[in-house]
Amino acid sequence: MLRVLTVLIPLALLVWALVDCLQTPEEEIKGMPKVLWVLFMLLIPLVGSLVWIFAGKDRRRGRATGWGQGAFPAGPAGPYGSAPVAPDDDPNFLERLRLHKLEQDLKAREEKLRRDEDGDERPRP
Repeated sequence: MLRVLTVLIPLALLVWALVDCLQTPEEEIKGMPKVLWVLFMLLIPLVGSLVWIFAGKDRRRGRATGWGQGAFPAGPAGPYGSAPVAPDDDPNFLERLRLHKLEQDLKAREEKLRRDEDGDERPRP
């Protein structure tokens, strides 16, 4: 059983590192071009995979589809980018909420003025 694990763990690490490398955009890769990273991992599997994990990728930046790029509002920066912010702590959300309330108040006032001008007591659709 131990012999199987000594083969499976480095193999799983290699597969994970290769897939991660191939899916990473060029601007997030550090040190070498993507092709050289793949060759390095294939020629020296265990060492190449470990070097890729710890030094090959800028892990502080969020990917275009990741958490730090619009899925949540930007919050306090942590070691891996911005953290999600609760809606009541997000200034953008609070501003949109305030503007929505102001718009509703303005519509209600306009409707009241129209009714007063027409002398009509019932609200318009």
